[in-house]
Amino acid sequence: MQYVGIQTQKTRNNLRSLLLLVLFPILVAALSWVFCYLLVWLGTDTEHYGTSSILPTTNYLFIDSLPIVLGGVLLWFVIAYFINTSIINNAVHSKPLDRRENKRVYNLVENLCIAKGMAMPMVNVIEDQSLNAFASGINKKTYTVTLTRGIIDRLDDDELEGVIAHELSHIRNNDVRLLIVSIVFVGIFTMISQIALRSVMYGRFSNRGKNGGGVIVLLLLVAILAAIGYFFATMMRFAISRKREYLADAGAAEMTKNPLALASALRKISGNPDVESISREDVAQLFIQHPLKSDKKKGFSSLFATHPPIDRRIEVLERF
Repeated sequence: MQYVGIQTQKTRNNLRSLLLLVLFPILVAALSWVFCYLLVWLGTDTEHYGTSSILPTTNYLFIDSLPIVLGGVLLWFVIAYFINTSIINNAVHSKPLDRRENKRVYNLVENLCIAKGMAMPMVNVIEDQSLNAFASGINKKTYTVTLTRGIIDRLDDDELEGVIAHELSHIRNNDVRLLIVSIVFVGIFTMISQIALRSVMYGRFSNRGKNGGGVIVLLLLVAILAAIGYFFATMMRFAISRKREYLADAGAAEMTKNPLALASALRKISGNPDVESISREDVAQLFIQHPLKSDKKKGFSSLFATHPPIDRRIEVLERF
């Protein structure tokens, strides 16, 4: 794998974050226009009025509703962006790791941060005997390294240092900020889909439509439209998921000067990564190894996995 420096990766992630922020409202606006068109098309008696009025009415409805749609999306984004730490902690059932009873962990984190001139992140624990870890946060005040109890108890110092260095590399590379943005966007599409479906089921078009079956057709089209939007948002997320793990592995090897320790840790993690409290796919992608059993896929379906094969990561580290 071609080496990419920390500053290069930071710059790339910053540009990708900006690109997501620009493309997302454009995608939302485009899908909103199509939704407006479907509403007008199915709500118009074309036998009496023809089709000439559909496009002007669609544009009028789109312009009238766009500020509300974008305003709602912006409000949701701001709220989710700034309370993401609480959302993630609640989703994984994590809590602050007591420093007095876990000096070993804090010493490892502090030594790595001092060596790289980093601010000390918060350290959380998930009381689960599985082996996994992740980093989260959007700035120095919210950066957090979260470890399962199993990974703390079952890895030796060198292995645990490698895992912590991996998560600190995600913070140094701005990976966590980019992932938070992608997670928020996918969540927004889910919200928009639900609103669209409810507007069809309970709105003024619920009893109208061509040949009495308009609402069924519209529900189907809205479902397809929502699936398309969710697919594009998910593809944005997948496009930034895999390579970041290799780069964080390389960053950890550079920080600890001990790539074999991280390879050994990954081998142990691969045997028991499934955290019982994790059920959300958007949160699962944050972990060093995907903690959901559903992610263990073969063949074509593996193309949509958020993590590269852990065997491949171990192989790269052993050749580092």
